[in-house]
Formats: sequence, C-alpha cells, structure tokens
Amino acid sequence: MVKWLTLQTGALAVGFLIDFIVGDPHCLPHPVVGIGRIISFFDHVLRSGDSNPKDRGRGVLTVLLVILISTAIPTAILFLLWRLHPMAFFAAECIMCWQLLAARQLVRESMAVQRALESEDVEKARKAVSNIVGRDTDVLDADGICRAAVETVAENTSDGVIAPLFWMILLGAPGGFFYKAVNTMDSMLGYKNDKYLYFGRAAARTDDVVNWLPARISAVLMIIACPLCSLDGKNAKRIFLRDRYKHDSPNSAQTESVCAGALGIRLAGDAVYGGVVHKKEFIGDPIREIRPGDIKRACNLMYVSSFFMLLIGVIIRMGVFLLIC
Repeated sequence: MVKWLTLQTGALAVGFLIDFIVGDPHCLPHPVVGIGRIISFFDHVLRSGDSNPKDRGRGVLTVLLVILISTAIPTAILFLLWRLHPMAFFAAECIMCWQLLAARQLVRESMAVQRALESEDVEKARKAVSNIVGRDTDVLDADGICRAAVETVAENTSDGVIAPLFWMILLGAPGGFFYKAVNTMDSMLGYKNDKYLYFGRAAARTDDVVNWLPARISAVLMIIACPLCSLDGKNAKRIFLRDRYKHDSPNSAQTESVCAGALGIRLAGDAVYGGVVHKKEFIGDPIREIRPGDIKRACNLMYVSSFFMLLIGVIIRMGVFLLIC
C-alpha cells in the first residue's frame, strides 16, 4: 500500500512537471477525445430527437454510464500494470496525470491572443481567442478579446488545472478521469437550449457538485498566490467576497472574481453565444483599463496557485504515509 501511494504521488508530481514543460501530448491519443466519443455515442443513442422531459432520466443514465466507462478503463489498465510491475504502473500513471492537466496548453493558446493584440492584429486575435472560448468572437473589439482571454484563464485555473489535481490527489489518475468525464459532459451536454434542456441537466448539475469544492480552493489559493505574482491580494479577496456568485454557475465566478480583483479590472458582462446576447453581471471594479499584458499576469497567477495545490496534495499524502507506517 505504501509503495503504491508513493509511486502514485510521484507520478502526480512528474505529470505536473511534464505538462509545465511540454503541454498537451499531440503525439499520443488524448483521453478527453476518447471521453468525448463515449459521450457522443450515448447522446446519439439515448437522447430524443426533440426537447422531451423524459430525457431527464436518460441524461442521468448517460452521466452514470460515461463516468463508469471513463473511470473503469484507466483503473483496469493501472491495476493490470501494477500486477505486471510497479514501474510499469508508475510510467502509465505519469502519462495519465500529464494528459489530464491542461496548464501549458492554456498558456500557449492564451499567449497567442496576447501576442496578436500587442501587434494590433485584431482579426488574428479574434481567431486565436476563438480556440479557447465558446462565445461569438466576431463581435468583440480588442478589449473584449483581451477580457475573454483573461476570463478563460481565470475559469480554467480551476477547471483545467486545480480541479483535476484535486481529484488526482484524492484518487490518483482514475480520479482525474472521473473529473474529466464530468467536466467534458458539461461542456458537450450542459446547455440550456431546446436540444439539451432536459437531457443535459444531469451533466450540468453533476459538474456543479464535482467542481464546488475545487473552485473555492482554487480561489483561496489564487488569493494567497497574489503577492508572489506582484498582484493585489487584498483587492482580490474583497472582490471575491463581493462578486463570487455573479454568474449562472455557482463555481465560475469564484476564480474570475479573484482574478478581476487581483488585476484591478472588470470582467464578465454581456456576451453573445450563437447570435444571442446573454445578459451577465460585471465582476470586479474598473480601477484601470484591461491590457494585453493582463493575460500573462493571469497565467502567472494560475501557475503559482496550481503549484500550491500540488504542494498541498504531496503534503497530505505524506501525512497518509506516516499514518500507515
């Protein structure tokens, strides 16, 4: 048991480091793509052709089946490799942890937006930001593009990095797959439109529950990280306490509010999705105008706070080792 926990903890740290250096491994099949195909299969097989209240139950069944399959497969692979040799298990766990984190890719994509804005190529910036946001980008001006990029980095500090770390600290790589299954279902099915109003409700609610604690841990770690990033931790805390529920999701504004306060800017506000304007409250105070450099500042805040999460996880697991020994 001690050896298994030791290797699992080491793999988490190694996976985090590889992601920090390399990013998404395009040369390997990505697990999120596989999870997405499983979701698409059940969406096609179980969802009614129209908006039907009966789809609520089918949506619940989809959530259960996707979680079961997405978690069982990596668990079985790791168990078999453990039986084969502990180092085979360790290597596979490292690769899985690496693939389940998205920090480097998030930085790479968001910095492409910053470079385009700094060169005053708004059209290129629109194209770059469209890779990381779901809203209509053709209606955004330079400030809107910059704001969208900062918001995405802030939200994905939890969704793409700290939340997966949280679940991997608890359950190893299978915990990361559990989280990615839930988060990907929400991204694909959790819409409040005619198509997914009933079928996607279970996916959206499950994502809210699974992200509830990680989102708040992420916000606290970001506040703590502010001084190390030369950002305003006091204002980050103030805006967090005031604006953290100014969002349809109970979780998204937790980290967005911290980032807005830390940078001294205003985020959120109305956004256009599929040609439809969605009314949203502003988050933060416009102490100053947003600038392209704020994208990098948000990325730095993401990296420092996620490192804190990793450090906390290693310390917790070391405490478990001592209790077992």
